[in-house]
Amino acid sequence: MDSKEFKNLFDETAKKNGFEKAFGGWFKESSECITVLDLQKSNFGNYYELNIKTFVQGMFGNNYTKNKNLIKKQIGDIFTRQPNEYSDVLDFDTLMDLDIRKNKLKVLFNEFIVPFADKSLTRFGLKELAKQEIIFIPPAVKEEL
Repeated sequence: MDSKEFKNLFDETAKKNGFEKAFGGWFKESSECITVLDLQKSNFGNYYELNIKTFVQGMFGNNYTKNKNLIKKQIGDIFTRQPNEYSDVLDFDTLMDLDIRKNKLKVLFNEFIVPFADKSLTRFGLKELAKQEIIFIPPAVKEEL
């Protein structure tokens, strides 16, 4: 599987799970927050990192709309990546049958991305994710939450 095929598979899986593709990334939003998925190609190997950014409406006086800067330029009010146990699905140096990679991507979405994104769409959910030590909330952001 090459990079383009994987991005198409990721796109299909993201859309099935309620994400909207725009500006080279995937968005899920509520009135309180926007969560962004960004596949970042590594310069050090044949793999991607999944950047997961959450932008909280009103944080530091900002009101966010979907745009390409949220994907490529801004880090978000909250930032994380995929847990290490899911990294092999994003690593093309790891030889893997296509059906196995598809299944592992589905598992990544079902076990981590969807539950994380659903919680990250509210201020309360972000506090819960921090309490469970799934995310770190920077002190300035924590104060505003």
